[in-house]
Amino acid sequence: MPSHKQARVSSDIARVISEILFEEAKDELLKTITITGCRVSRDLSYAKVYFTSLLNMDHKKLEKELNEASSFIRGELAERIDLRHTPILEFVYDESIEYAENIENIIKEIKEK
Repeated sequence: MPSHKQARVSSDIARVISEILFEEAKDELLKTITITGCRVSRDLSYAKVYFTSLLNMDHKKLEKELNEASSFIRGELAERIDLRHTPILEFVYDESIEYAENIENIIKEIKEK
């Protein structure tokens, strides 16, 4: 279970990365991304950032684009969040929304039968 500090830092990182993508990103593809969550390691040196997109694109391509831009995003994050060390960012596609939609469709099919 994450500590209170981990949860607070995770929340702040997710919020600030959303702002960075919306305000600073030059690539229009990055502006379509929604940050759904963040998990920070105990020592706050590593952050796994979860995202989704409304575009029907290959999520591997989006993941690659974000991970390539992670150094820029990390630099912007360092300027906006007061942390001793800015964590290394890894972006991971959040499949939970698609999974929930799939379960919802299965339940609808069962009710219709």
